[in-house]
Amino acid sequence: MTEAVIRNKPGMASVKDMPILQDGPPPGGFAPVRFARRIPSKGPSAMAIFLAAFGAFSYGMYEVGKGNKIRRALKEEKYAARRAILPLLQAEEDERFVKEWKKYLEYEAEVMKDVPVSHFTRQQGQDAVSATFNSSWKS
Repeated sequence: MTEAVIRNKPGMASVKDMPILQDGPPPGGFAPVRFARRIPSKGPSAMAIFLAAFGAFSYGMYEVGKGNKIRRALKEEKYAARRAILPLLQAEEDERFVKEWKKYLEYEAEVMKDVPVSHFTRQQGQDAVSATFNSSWKS
């Protein structure tokens, strides 16, 4: 399109003879320009995420508590069983100790048979200790 058609001036005319036409905004103005970042809100809100995390944490702690109760009950059962058989184990260990102590006294008596009695700190070694053990322990 030519300038003459735009300004309603048919034919050849000088630009100087044409009326001044200044560019401007359309009637009603331009549409507003979006210059801010507008990120669409997709997904759950912050409160929903917080509540979900709190719920998951609470459930996890509940499960840990249940596991602790079970573990505590098993440990108590194990300790009760140990307390129940402790006298038997102690009796066996006492019996083993007495046998080993008698062997030790016999060995000591054999080693010390040539040493005079004045060097002994007890009366003839094994006799005094054997009498004590024989009276207090059942062989």
